[in-house]
Amino acid sequence: MQHIFAFFCTGFLGAVVGANFPNNIQIVCSQFSKGVYAIFGFYERRTVNMLTSFCGALHVCFITPSFPVDTSNQFVLQLRPELQDALISIIDHYKWQKFVYIYDADRGLSVLQKVLDTAAEKNWQVTAVNILTTTEEGYRMLFQDLEKKKERLVVVDCESERLNAILGQIIKLEKNGIGYHYILANLGFMDIDLNKFKESGANVTGFQLVNYTDTIPAKIMQQWKNNDARDHTRVDWKRPKYTSALTYDGVKVMAEAFQSLRRQRIDISRRGNAGDCLANPAVPWGQGIDIQRALQQVRFEGLTGNVQFNEKGRRTNYTLHVIEMKHDGIRKIGYWNEDDKFVPAATDAQAGGDNSSVQNRTYIVTTILEDPYVMLKKNANQFEGNDRYEGYCVELAAEIAKHVGYSYRLEIVSDGKYGARDPDTKAWNGMVGELVYGRADVAVAPLTITLVREEVIDFSKPFMSLGISIMIKKPQKSKPGVFSFLDPLAYEIWMCIVFAYIGVSVVLFLVSRFSPYEWHSEEFEEGRDQTTSDQSNEFGIFNSLWFSLGAFMQQGCDISPRSLSGRIVGGVWWFFTLIIISSYTANLAAFLTVERMVSPIESAEDLAKQTEIAYGTLEAGSTKEFFRRSKIAVFEKMWTYMKSAEPSVFVRTTEEGMIRVRKSKGKYAYLLESTMNEYIEQRKPCDTMKVGGMKLLCLPHGSSATTPPVQEGSSWTPVGLGDSSHPRSSALRLEIDLGASACYDCRCLCVLPHASPFPTKCVKH
Repeated sequence: MQHIFAFFCTGFLGAVVGANFPNNIQIVCSQFSKGVYAIFGFYERRTVNMLTSFCGALHVCFITPSFPVDTSNQFVLQLRPELQDALISIIDHYKWQKFVYIYDADRGLSVLQKVLDTAAEKNWQVTAVNILTTTEEGYRMLFQDLEKKKERLVVVDCESERLNAILGQIIKLEKNGIGYHYILANLGFMDIDLNKFKESGANVTGFQLVNYTDTIPAKIMQQWKNNDARDHTRVDWKRPKYTSALTYDGVKVMAEAFQSLRRQRIDISRRGNAGDCLANPAVPWGQGIDIQRALQQVRFEGLTGNVQFNEKGRRTNYTLHVIEMKHDGIRKIGYWNEDDKFVPAATDAQAGGDNSSVQNRTYIVTTILEDPYVMLKKNANQFEGNDRYEGYCVELAAEIAKHVGYSYRLEIVSDGKYGARDPDTKAWNGMVGELVYGRADVAVAPLTITLVREEVIDFSKPFMSLGISIMIKKPQKSKPGVFSFLDPLAYEIWMCIVFAYIGVSVVLFLVSRFSPYEWHSEEFEEGRDQTTSDQSNEFGIFNSLWFSLGAFMQQGCDISPRSLSGRIVGGVWWFFTLIIISSYTANLAAFLTVERMVSPIESAEDLAKQTEIAYGTLEAGSTKEFFRRSKIAVFEKMWTYMKSAEPSVFVRTTEEGMIRVRKSKGKYAYLLESTMNEYIEQRKPCDTMKVGGMKLLCLPHGSSATTPPVQEGSSWTPVGLGDSSHPRSSALRLEIDLGASACYDCRCLCVLPHASPFPTKCVKH
């Protein structure tokens, strides 16, 4: 349905409503025949071409606050600013690569075409859905289908009435939780009720054309409110929507134009019959071009900001405010204009540099329970707020707050994760998600710097490089067995000794048999015949074995070789046993004083080669992301195993991984950063141990930090990098200097998504 208002020379304003095409033609012709100066109205997709064609042929200006259309008709003035460039800037700002575009064909085709053209240039994956004839049941089925495809980044381009129905279905289907992000391609963000989204945690971004805090809108709103209070004392006053503001500015455009013509004494009077609008050929109004020029030259500050038109009759030099729904309400995150494109809101305050904004605001600090950084006190239930926690990060935040002079509130991340991006939905979880979606101002935690994270948040400068190590259960002390005396020497050596013992005994036996010096007569007893003598040899096979055994045991024997060859064999054997016994004694002493624990795993290669010991990482962390993206053969093999292992080898928290290692009886290894691994190894019950050190996993951190990190365009940039005399800057630099000089083995703990007073410091281990 369309509304048409015609301006006559007498100042009368007539209003008519058209419902179908023939009727619309009759309406326009009727008004033209009465001698109208201009037509103001709303159009639909079905009537826009008819209206613009008539106005162009008859030289009657048509002023409309409806959605912009592509037309070369100079007699059409479009009050509503174009949105497509601003929308693309916001999508690019959030770095969306895959999203759904829901549009109303009645108004969204031109915006969609621009989005699709940009998507082709930037390799975006855009799924376009037309909802022109969709019912509420259709909305429900649509979002259920999107959920199956894990589509959680959505652009909604439609008018407020249809938009409210869509948002209602989103709330009913509970698609407004953490991880969902909606961009509303609408110029009246503050006209929409988003309280349910505020409570649930979804991120909603949109545009606001009217800035009600500016002087002119605030003054006009107060006048309207006072008038409504006098006329309707029992009716609650409601702030007009942006379409009403466009209508107000449209009326003022015509008033300003006619006043300008009057001051210039240009005769635009229409005498007699205005003519037939259906004549062939059409007879245009001679003074229409003068009114068109006057309308295009109008420029003033209205409810919708700067009202100005270009040569094509479209708004120019306008500003769109970018608004976002956060956990703490609606706030402006920036603005967009034709010259600067999207400018973050922090830039607005960049020139101020005052300390009042910091002191008058309570910062939300997200962190994670991780020993020794953040821990609950034993009697935490007796305290409130920040006093419930202790640890390095807690002391760090308190010390910085003391120097800078601001208030903050520690909040433990709800899902207990550091932060990773879902490969399907592209949504962030954990502390990184808290920062990305604006639910926290800063994170103070042992958060690793990665390239993927640096794309969405800003880190402080790092202090050291860390590697990923392996945590395994410490091998149990074994009880000595019956044959534990064999442990000082390898079993191969014992076998060689046995064979040497047998071999020497056989050689000694053979040598004694061949040598005449080993044969001697036996002594006869008295009374026996001594004329006959028997020759005997003492080194039979058993005596040879006994001689070798006695020499090996260093106990000696009753017999000894008499021949030179036998004595050489015996001497060699004695020397051999001397070396063996000395080595055995030395090793035995070491075994008795030092317990020998052999680790089954020594490196990542050892893990990759076997399947008996399971291994995994944190479910949402930089370690898992590294293995997922790695192109190194060993790590690719490890990732293939981890992602397909049943049951899952990933854990939600480091504590869960530590418990799993301790209970696995050596059948599970946990991959984590070396600093944390060393800390756990030294904590009771001291039943874990760190092995390996995968240097290829080391992150390319710097050596020290000298300036506090801030978001690009932040108001803290000149403070941290330029103005060293500023008190806030001095406090930040003091904290950094204290941290950098206090320790040599430290790591980055602070990460900032927005302008924040938090610098960085280090931890000594």
